[in-house]
Amino acid sequence: MDALRDALDTPSTHTPSFSATPGLHHGVVEEISRQKNEPAWMLAKRQKALELFFAAPCPTWGPDVSVIDFDALIYFVRPDVEQAKTWDTIPADIKSTFDKLGIPRAEQDLLAGVGAQYDSDVIYHNLKAEWEELGVIFANMDEALQQYPELVEKFFMTSCVPMHDHKFAMLHAAVWSGGTFIYVPPDVKVTIPLQAYFRMNAKHGGQFEHTLIIADKGSELHYIEGCSAPRFTVQSLHAGCVEIHVMEGARVRYSSIENWSKNTFNLNTKRALVDKNGVMEWVNGNFGSGMTMLYPTSVLRGVGSHSDFLGVAFAGEGQVQDTGAKMIHTAPSTSSTIRSKSVSKDGGKSVYRGFVHVAPKADGATVSVVCDALLLDAASKSDTLPTMKIENSTSTVVHEATAGRIGDDELFYLMSRGMDADHARRMLVNGFIDPIVRALPLEYAVELNKLIDLEMG
Repeated sequence: MDALRDALDTPSTHTPSFSATPGLHHGVVEEISRQKNEPAWMLAKRQKALELFFAAPCPTWGPDVSVIDFDALIYFVRPDVEQAKTWDTIPADIKSTFDKLGIPRAEQDLLAGVGAQYDSDVIYHNLKAEWEELGVIFANMDEALQQYPELVEKFFMTSCVPMHDHKFAMLHAAVWSGGTFIYVPPDVKVTIPLQAYFRMNAKHGGQFEHTLIIADKGSELHYIEGCSAPRFTVQSLHAGCVEIHVMEGARVRYSSIENWSKNTFNLNTKRALVDKNGVMEWVNGNFGSGMTMLYPTSVLRGVGSHSDFLGVAFAGEGQVQDTGAKMIHTAPSTSSTIRSKSVSKDGGKSVYRGFVHVAPKADGATVSVVCDALLLDAASKSDTLPTMKIENSTSTVVHEATAGRIGDDELFYLMSRGMDADHARRMLVNGFIDPIVRALPLEYAVELNKLIDLEMG
């Protein structure tokens, strides 16, 4: 636990070799594109997105994002290290950060692939040869843009998350850097999780990694992301984007544990397009950031497609976790489940903000939404704000929500068995989040429990 705390508190000693001056302007966008040797169409897309961002107002719903000082942020930061091909060639202090956080290494037999990103660049990426031989592509986005430009141009911020979608998608499209690209060929089932870790390490930094996953017809994939930042006292911004294309009969599970620092605004966009008989599963854990606005979305556009969302958010002192999920049913016989859990402590505020839309042609759609909130003290808050737009009378939609505190009876029972009050509370919280823990691979379940223990003090 001390190692985990140290890893979050201590930035790497590596300093960036390039750092744009604070502020957002066309020169920053041009410099990002120049350093990455991007094709002209990507630079044009960045410039157009920047103009849209300047013109778009900040959202007026939810947490107050107008407090973000965009002019004080640095939008492109490169660590002074080349991308490495093996774990042994990673600089010792960067490797130490991953070790302290428990990030698994690609050399371990159980892992299919690991990518790692510091600030704006990917420094380590590896994939087992057996998956490469089957045609699986697991690359960082910068490499993918160079090696598979037609594939990236077809899917990058077009139909899934168009760059004009909202203000922070516009910002992301303008200054994105790094991230993960995955393509799984038809009928290939990747049986071991592919994994990536993103670390924002610079003061006043912004991280804008892009994840683009294409699961072709009949394929299967489990992808896991972990995110963190050291605890600075100045504002930082994370506005990444995840686009997932689940084609006919494919299945994708996307698991993410995000543990940003309290100075970080976490304004991430995650969305999947799910075709006929496809399955999309979201597993989300959100911790640490001072403000989070995150609502993974599945657009069920194929007959018989399905999506599950399972998420937990932890809000401590001075934190607002505004999270939830969106399920959009546009085709017949589609189904979805949302199960959201939140824990609030020391005056923290958690909000479930969800949206379900059953379109007129979505005959026979079924939806289940369950929201559970646990308050650990009288000062903490929790809101449940579900929105449902049901336009088909043949659909079945169920919603239930519960909110409560740890009861004196439960504490007394556990303490009568020899536990102190803190240990008893931890056990009750761990039981509350157990469904999320069970959905993660062992090493990530252990880390999630560590984060809960850390947040519990």
